[in-house]
This record gives sequence, C-alpha cells and structure tokens, in this order.
Amino acid sequence: MFKSFWTLAAIWLVGLALSGNAAETYSLADGSTLTGDILTFSDSGIKFRLGEGKYSEQMPWTQFSQEGLKQLAQNAKIRPLVEPFIELPPVKKEHASDHIKVQEVSRLDRPARQSLIGALGSSSVGCFLLALIYLANLYASFEVAVCRGRPLPVVIGVSAVLPVLGPAIFYLLPSLYVAERIESAPVAEGQAATDPGAAGATGAPAASGTPGDSGTPATAAAPELAGIQVQITSVAKTEPVVVQTYKRGQFTFNRRFMESKFAGFLQPVRSPADQNLDFFVKLPQGTYVVQRITTIGMNDFKFEVLQDGQPQEMLVPFGDIQEITLKSKPA
Repeated sequence: MFKSFWTLAAIWLVGLALSGNAAETYSLADGSTLTGDILTFSDSGIKFRLGEGKYSEQMPWTQFSQEGLKQLAQNAKIRPLVEPFIELPPVKKEHASDHIKVQEVSRLDRPARQSLIGALGSSSVGCFLLALIYLANLYASFEVAVCRGRPLPVVIGVSAVLPVLGPAIFYLLPSLYVAERIESAPVAEGQAATDPGAAGATGAPAASGTPGDSGTPATAAAPELAGIQVQITSVAKTEPVVVQTYKRGQFTFNRRFMESKFAGFLQPVRSPADQNLDFFVKLPQGTYVVQRITTIGMNDFKFEVLQDGQPQEMLVPFGDIQEITLKSKPA
C-alpha cells in the first residue's frame, strides 16, 4: 500500500514538473528560434532539453534576442540573471519649456522723454537735489561777494534770479578792494612863511618908489602869497604812505603765508628794503606794532613788541588775526 502511494506521488510531481516546464519557443539573436524545456540555468547561461534524450549546450544570455530575454524574464528565478541584458526603451526627454509657464506681470510705464530740469522736477528726489543746488548757488554768491568786495544784497539778489550764472559773472568781475592809503601829514604850524626869492617865485610886484603910487597894498600882499606858495610846495614834496593790508576772508593766515609775505621780519636785523616798513597786527584785544617775528609754528606764531620801552614776546594763534598791515614810514 505504501509503495503504491509513493509511486502515485512521484508520478504527480513529475507531471507538475512537466507541466511547469512545457516546451516553449525562444527567439535567438541570429534570427533563429529554439524550442525546448528549461533544464538548468546560471550566471553564465542556460541549458534546454530539446526532446527525448536531446539536450542543448549551455547557451550564453547574449545569444538570445531582446524578445527571448523578455520571455525568459517571465520566470521569477531567471529574471535577476537576464535583466542586465535587457535593453531599456529610450526615455523621452521632456523639454524644460514644457514645465515652465511664463506668466504676464504688470510693468511700470516708461516716463515721457523730457529735459533734465523737467525730469528732476517730476520726482521728490529730483526736487530735493534742485533745492540743494539752489542753496549752494546762494552760498557761492555770498562767498563771491566777500571775496570780490561787491555789495552783498546785489550779488545774492542777482544769483537768486540767475542761479549759477550770477555768481560766475561777479567772480569774473575785478575786485573792488583798494589798498588803503594814509594821507600825508599836514604841514606843521609855524613853518617859515618866507623864503629867499619867495617874492620872485610868487611873481608879486615889488614895492614901487614912484611918487604918487601907494606901495602899501603890494607890500602887504607879497608875504602872504609867498607863504601860501611855500606851503603848497612843501605838501607836494611829501610822499604818501603806502599801505598793504591783508584781511581775514581775503587771505588765509598760516605758516606758509607768514614765511612768504614777511620773510624780512624773521631776521634779527631787517634788510634795507624792510627797514622803512611798520608791521601792524590787528587782534581782538587791540592792534600791535611788531618789531620782528621770532618763531612761526603750524597753528600760531610768536612776535616781539615794545611795551614801556622793553621788548616782549607774544604768542598769537593764526585764528585770532583779523588784519595785518604794512605801512611805509613817512620820509
């Protein structure tokens, strides 16, 4: 009984095996076909049973066509071995433009073409820049008026009406500053009113001894006319005192200015050209007569003055100088 059972079981298993490995036809790479049952398979290839007692040699996977490989891949056990040899279909490349959608956006309108001043005046920033330029124009007119000695209201008024052009016009005009001059000293009282030959110089007629002529008027007028002529001649011979004035605002007082303009006063003994000059420095506390400049620093200078007949030194910052004047001593 047991023998018959095992015999039936073996027949049933063989039947299952034969039904699972039924002969199939596979296409090869050379165009031919192969019909058989799968016998064994490995990484290097596969063997088939072609019929009763006929077997194929081991066939590499490369001998099968793509259809044959796909047919073999239907077997779950063979699929991992044949998948590396199956060519995948080419993947269709999608263009980037197929995924990018360009959306319309709102754009600002370009302003109409216009002049530079009009463009500046059409925006708040431009108006602010125009205001700054106008204020700078007024400040420039103030500086030009101070530098050129022009009336301040006139220069600022013209510059307010003619921006930029107004300050340029007044800057190109000559300066109105004129060097101050000290008039010559008047003739001292008691100066001799008579001089040898004065009567001849005046051209006054001499006293006449002609009988009947009265010589008193001519005699009395001669001395008076002679005195006037002598006084006029004396005043004409007195040369005017030339003044050179350097005012703050017109000049910058610093070390270079002092060394270039007053080099003669830096020496212990003045040169003959500077001996006939008086050096005046105007400060907030008063005006001083400088005998000589002892030292000059970067921000100040030291000079020597006479106080009570004794020389004393004073240290003065350049910022305190209001005016420097050079006067020639009267002859």
